Amino acid sequence: MLKLPRTIRLDPSDDFVFERAAGPGEWAVSGAFVFGDCDDPTALGQKQRVALRSGFLGIESLGWSTLAVVTEATEAEMQDAVDRLATHLLVQFGAPDLSAALIAAEEEVAFAASLCDHSPQTLLAVQRSVENGELRERFRTLKPRQSAPGADRLHAYTRPFTFLEIEDEEVSTDKVDLVALMKTDRT
Repeated sequence: MLKLPRTIRLDPSDDFVFERAAGPGEWAVSGAFVFGDCDDPTALGQKQRVALRSGFLGIESLGWSTLAVVTEATEAEMQDAVDRLATHLLVQFGAPDLSAALIAAEEEVAFAASLCDHSPQTLLAVQRSVENGELRERFRTLKPRQSAPGADRLHAYTRPFTFLEIEDEEVSTDKVDLVALMKTDRT
């Protein structure tokens, strides 16, 4: 069974924190290549820094998504994702020719597929940083918590706003001020 990540929106915050938000349901890749030559993240705009730090790239729109979801994919859908990304690499990112763009797109989609070694509907999150001039990525999986014993469906989780548990990585201490982001870009 083939699996690829798709962008997902749990709330409208992606519209505020990214310059361009991916639509829900787009095939997604890491998108780290967008920042491949970024030695100094402080030189980026605030929304670009958020994309660098925590965005998946939607293949259709070249927009960003905070989360992706593991989704089953057909061979044809995987090939379509490669072809669409290769076109973007050629047109938007200056790949030298279609052959080079296809090779790079195949690698990006294969890497995205490697992140999906989880059951479908598992959420994926990324945390990136530039350390010693190198781009580092850490990926986490987010799965529904176990429901409280004897609880009905509405009250299955014992604490509000704690639906997801993080696996694999330490919790980031980075904070994003959504109100400030909304104010700075309304000019």
